[in-house]
This record gives sequence, C-alpha cells and structure tokens, in this order.
Amino acid sequence: MDGTTEVAIIGGGPAGLTAATYLRRFLRRCVVIDAGDSRARYIPESHNCPGFPQGVSGTALLGRMRTQAESFDVDTVHACVDRLERREDGFLVGAGAHRWQAAMVIVATGLSDRLPDVPWAEPALACGALRLCAICDAYEARDLHIAVYGPGAALGRHALFLRTFSKRITMIATDEDLASPAIAEAQAHGAQLLPAGGRLSFDGARCAYAVAGHAPATFDTVYPYLGHHERNRLLGGPDLGACDAGEVPVDAHQRTRVPGLYVIGDAASGLNQIAVAVGQAAIAATHAHNALPFVPR
Repeated sequence: MDGTTEVAIIGGGPAGLTAATYLRRFLRRCVVIDAGDSRARYIPESHNCPGFPQGVSGTALLGRMRTQAESFDVDTVHACVDRLERREDGFLVGAGAHRWQAAMVIVATGLSDRLPDVPWAEPALACGALRLCAICDAYEARDLHIAVYGPGAALGRHALFLRTFSKRITMIATDEDLASPAIAEAQAHGAQLLPAGGRLSFDGARCAYAVAGHAPATFDTVYPYLGHHERNRLLGGPDLGACDAGEVPVDAHQRTRVPGLYVIGDAASGLNQIAVAVGQAAIAATHAHNALPFVPR
C-alpha cells in the first residue's frame, strides 16, 4: 500500500490537474495517477483556450498546468490505474504495484480518439492535416477545403457543422450507410460526397483520398469522426449507466451513482472542451472538499 489519501485523481490531463490544484489549495491530501496519454497532447495549437490569445499547444498547456499543480505540492504518480474497488471506508485504487486507500475518487481519464488506421496519423495531427475537434479549431480552417471522414450515420451532421466555416466540404464515407437525411441536407448545401472503399494518404503536408472512378482529391485538412476508444473499463463494476460513447452520467456536482465517486472532463461531458473540463474539475473538487470531514487549521 502506497498510503492513504483523501482524494485519488485518476488522470493527469487538464481536468485532473485542475482538480488537484483546487484540492491542494483547500489543504486536502490528494494523489494524481497519470498514464501520460491525455488527448490534449495532440493539440498543435489551441486558440479557444481561455487566457491564451496567441494560442497554446496541448503539450505546453499541460506543462503549465503541471507546474501550477506542483507549486502546491501535488503528489503525481506516473502509472495506469487497473483496479478500482468500493469499500466500506472508501476506495481501493490500484495501478500495477501501487495501491492507495482513498476516501473519494475523481475520475478524469478522458477519451481516446479512434484515428484512421494508418502509420502517419500522429504526424498529420501535428501539422494540422488531420484535426480532431471542429469546435476547437474550425475557425482556423475557415474557407479551406475540408474533408469529413467517417461512417455515414454521423457524416452528414458533422459536414453541416463545418459548412458554416467553408464552402468546400467533402464527405468521405467509410461504409455504405448513406441513407441519413443529414447527408442529403449537407449535399443540398453544397457538400460533396465520395464513396467508401478508397485510400486516404498523407504527403507530409496534406491528406488526399483516391477511390476508383473518381479523380484523387487533396484536402487542406481532414476531420476524422471515428468515435472513441473505451477508457472507463475500471468503472465497469458499479452500474454507472455509461452510454455507448463511454461517457458517464453525473449530477450537478459531477457525482456518479456511487457515493464518493466523481467523473469529470471528457469521460463525463458530451462537449469535449478544455474549458468545460476545468470547470467540472472545480465543481467536483469543491464539492469533495465540503463533503470530506471537517479539519480545522
């Protein structure tokens, strides 16, 4: 057993680090258990993150937030949590050989984007040829030739959202499910549709798509909408009512159905934004502080 703590925070992205900073400033004992794979690290440069008018990369933002948390002596352990058990006196949290007894747990594991199954996905993300969040950066892609890549069921609504930023929108289907009314609506507003079965490529600067019977098309940027990988398997024990995307329902204080267990950030929210994640972290940390036993100075 590594020790006891008042709050164990699982995940060291923007949400988890914010929660830790709040809790330490409340003079609470907490530990951040971080696997080091926050999806924020994929952000080349964000211009909608509050307080950074010139933009900030995801890695720079994480570095600043870690420095801030460390200034309040936040205990951070680089490990991947593989065990979470509810006990009468709180929770047992395990990560490999590490074990903690915690009165409360804040889960900030986020989501893991499904990327195109290609070896060049991360270099394409780094240069903006692939983008993961239109809410975050479609403003920077305005008036560019934008492709939307994914299954037909979701393709149309994403294309319609991006159509407000550019006249040049191309939908690339990864399946034959093209009956969605949203696809027809996007086409009515000028979006083009390419069939499934082609090959997506990357030349070091831009992505292209080639499919039989059509001339190859090159795009300024491509938004893949392929869903997410599950990161909340450790929450599979209690019936938390997680939806298909892995998001866990919470109340106004970020509490789950399990007493003492909070979920914040992308693991709980349908609007996957840093600003939303840090707000939820502040709410959860403050509620946890007030719910923990009173400790006079």
